[in-house]
Amino acid sequence: MKLYSVNTGCFKLDGGAMFGVVPKVIWQKTNPADENNLCSWAMRCLLVETSDKLILIDNGIGNKQKESFFAHYYLHGDDTLISSLSKYGFSPDDITDNVLTHLHFDHAGGGIIRKEDNSGFEPLFKNANYWVSKKQWENAMNPNDREKASFFDENLLPMQEAGQLKFIENEGELFPGFYIRIFNGHTDGQVIPYISYKQKTIIFGADLIPSSGHIPLPYIMSYDMYPSVTLQEKRVFLDEVADNNYVIFFEHDYYNECGTLKQTPKGPRIDKLFSLADINEN
Repeated sequence: MKLYSVNTGCFKLDGGAMFGVVPKVIWQKTNPADENNLCSWAMRCLLVETSDKLILIDNGIGNKQKESFFAHYYLHGDDTLISSLSKYGFSPDDITDNVLTHLHFDHAGGGIIRKEDNSGFEPLFKNANYWVSKKQWENAMNPNDREKASFFDENLLPMQEAGQLKFIENEGELFPGFYIRIFNGHTDGQVIPYISYKQKTIIFGADLIPSSGHIPLPYIMSYDMYPSVTLQEKRVFLDEVADNNYVIFFEHDYYNECGTLKQTPKGPRIDKLFSLADINEN
């Protein structure tokens, strides 16, 4: 097995929204904001190469929405999904499986593209199964008024129409060495992959732990549908990570790719921050 960090570009979101009840004077120490109170965030995916599969976790925001939509998010950076795959010698046609942690547009927008004749939309990964939890799919098809702005039909329905949509209904092993846990605080049915790699467990943090700045328990995004559920999920999850020396791979951290935790009198806190390359070299 080999793991690759796949950068799909960066965007900006309101710092207050990203840290919820935590005051700006505290969170800006790790995530400085611009004059509009916006912070930069990565959209970092993880590519897992096995002997017979090429598995991509999430796929970024894509480029098919209107410019008026993207103007709200200040996309920046030179990386794209396709250029990052190409850097490792892969193309979209090589992807066998795309595991979607959830279906918000910044996680599931890049896997569907406009058709060349502009007649509609189609999957970017023509040879892949698109995996999503059944609970998240049902939620995205019938969203509440608060969350529906995060789900776009053009990001979702083409997977089903092409016959490439697969449902995850239970926690457990999805592929050899690739395990799934389901969390419900950020959104119903968020999938969190646990990967056994080089005698370590690598956890794709998705929007459960979007960055190294979100480790303390109260640091919960305003985007979370059920913050009290997130709080309980984080408490159990962070203890598990710290006690077992697991590695969190941060999807949205602009500055850091990976981190481990340690127990402190204030609860789990960052122990070490490093890149995925540091693990690959060992």
